[in-house]
Amino acid sequence: MRTCAESFQGYVLRPLGRDYGERLLPRGLDITFCDQLFLIGGGLLWNIYFAGLAILFGFFLATGVALMKFSANPWLWRPASAFVFFFRGSPLFIQFFFFYSAFILLPRTGIDIPLGFTTLTVQTSALTTAQVGGLFVLILNTTAYSAELFYGALRSVPKGDLEAADAYGMGGLTKFRRVVWPNMLRLAWPSYTNEAIFLTHSTTLVFLSAFPARQQSGEAFYYARYFVDQTFNPFVAYPIVAAYFIMLTLIIIGLFGLVNRRLNRHLPQEKRQRIRFRPQYIR
Repeated sequence: MRTCAESFQGYVLRPLGRDYGERLLPRGLDITFCDQLFLIGGGLLWNIYFAGLAILFGFFLATGVALMKFSANPWLWRPASAFVFFFRGSPLFIQFFFFYSAFILLPRTGIDIPLGFTTLTVQTSALTTAQVGGLFVLILNTTAYSAELFYGALRSVPKGDLEAADAYGMGGLTKFRRVVWPNMLRLAWPSYTNEAIFLTHSTTLVFLSAFPARQQSGEAFYYARYFVDQTFNPFVAYPIVAAYFIMLTLIIIGLFGLVNRRLNRHLPQEKRQRIRFRPQYIR
């Protein structure tokens, strides 16, 4: 029977690959509570990786898509609206399967896929991995949802602020940087916080979908399902996953709350928007 120190040493970094701990996962009667605690906790590193990068890239992409949708030019707002409609209108789980199939099947039939930054060919393998392909889907999904939030905030920017900026003689870029963008973030930030939380929870679908877990390297829920299959006891592994994600949610609320206070620092205390977690049960 392993001690907790041995479980920590052998399994806390095991989700990164077989070179970072025990080559074989614990099985059957050899599984201890500490094995489950540290292996699931190590898998949370992938959830943080997916959520962190998706939020980072999705934030800037969503700002661009929202501006395109807000534009009066039909060559800009129509593609942006179609993009948002597609990713908000289809389930994330289906998007994983669709893009994995596209990444792996279309090149095999001789159809190369130009993605702008690269061309997907039969020799391309990185996009068929969860670490790259799954992240790509998450970025597109959160971009669509965040862009809709930012678009609504753009429409709600006070006209008085815009008129004041015009009266000061601000140019288009200066007005956007000093007036429009800060107001957009201030108005959208509470809802955007909920989007970040939901996206973090959605990372549990990456390895549950078509993207394979190579060398048994997966995220927290992947290992929770593994332990349930081994022990036939869902009342240990699943509560551990839930506890980890509750802590992760509290961290996100705290960090985004600091940004929210920064964005609203110029307002009186009674007019500042507070962040409230409002889970979305259907997406």
